[in-house]
Amino acid sequence: MSTESTSPVAAEAAKKPETQSLLGEGVEHGVIDHARAYVGRVRGGEMGALPALGGLLVLFAIFGASHEAFLTPRNMANLMTQAAPLVVLGMALVFVLLLGEIDLSAGVTFGVAMAVFVKYTQPDGLSWPVGLALAMGIGFAVGATIGFFVAKIGVPSFVVTLGLFLGLQGVILIVIGAGGTYRLIPEPIKAIQNSNMPVWGGWVLLVGLMALLVAVAMWDRWRRSKSGAPNGSLSIMFLKLGAIAVIGGALVVFLSVDRGSVNQAIAGVPIVVPLVLILGLIGTFVLDRTKFGRYIYAIGGNREAARRSGVNVTAVKWSAFIVCSSLAVVAGLLYVSRVGSADASTGREIVLSGVAAAVVGGVSLFGGRGRLMHAAVGALVIATIENGLGLLGFSAGATLAVSGGVLILAATVDALARRRSGGSTNS
Repeated sequence: MSTESTSPVAAEAAKKPETQSLLGEGVEHGVIDHARAYVGRVRGGEMGALPALGGLLVLFAIFGASHEAFLTPRNMANLMTQAAPLVVLGMALVFVLLLGEIDLSAGVTFGVAMAVFVKYTQPDGLSWPVGLALAMGIGFAVGATIGFFVAKIGVPSFVVTLGLFLGLQGVILIVIGAGGTYRLIPEPIKAIQNSNMPVWGGWVLLVGLMALLVAVAMWDRWRRSKSGAPNGSLSIMFLKLGAIAVIGGALVVFLSVDRGSVNQAIAGVPIVVPLVLILGLIGTFVLDRTKFGRYIYAIGGNREAARRSGVNVTAVKWSAFIVCSSLAVVAGLLYVSRVGSADASTGREIVLSGVAAAVVGGVSLFGGRGRLMHAAVGALVIATIENGLGLLGFSAGATLAVSGGVLILAATVDALARRRSGGSTNS
């Protein structure tokens, strides 16, 4: 592998002299200059999660005005737990989508893992930590198998993962039986999606998150200064951190309101929220601040150029599929924690929603463009559609139709953005 690499953001900036002229080199610029540079990037096709965020705000406005229960603390907490499995699955798929590949088997991978986990952690079976290790091992093995055929043999990922999508459904039937259902979930696993942190725990979480973000931001500035690279404006950094603190604080206050019944008080941030945040922060760090992450972007942007630069394309692709399948098992754990059971259909349908979440959030199907948190935003959009239409009494068919339309719209925006920025739409 090469000893140094260029980040995808820097590579894109190098292609756009208008951005460089706004930001210059080695100097800090004000809010207005950065705003102009951002507008220039958007006009050049680099919209990121902006359309998804705009769509999310519109959905909240529509559903909030259409049903009085949508914006209540009870429903917002329910929306978070409803979206959590899809958020994690979408983040898992980002690792392969950035390569210009796809994994259609991620849902049934977690279906097999959860079938084994739930079946063998019944009261007379394995302890849940051992069962969880076994489930994660299944995810690792499936990812390694996909990576072998795609990266080493050269079989298209669509074909390999489609074959596993079909074949692993048969494995689920063998493990759990046709029509069989295992309902008893270990209490610690059940608590992830069905219990809440104490009210003070939400504030501790927010303070810890802000401290971590400030530390990472200052470390980035120190690292860039040490290497002679230009630093961004301190005002922009503090504006971003301030916005996160305000939004996070408002959310903690909102979820601290009692949303229980007359006989049972329920308040606090759902336990699943910090778990998803931790996964998102770790994944973002890996993609944004490690060689492995930069190599993924490089391969997705131009595979041959990455290979000629010394990147071990085979190893990176192989590893990305392992990460994807392993994270998919975590998504499955959140799924069974919420529904309270595993059956022969577990994970069969959600994988397409996971791909949709990533694409709706701004991750390119053509590879090389997107962020991990974009998939989280896209998952929130899809979960909001399902939640809001459900409250309004629409059928599951209407929900699928609307979600499909949103996916087509997002893919169209992605293709037009690549054309505008000069990228090829042929992968």
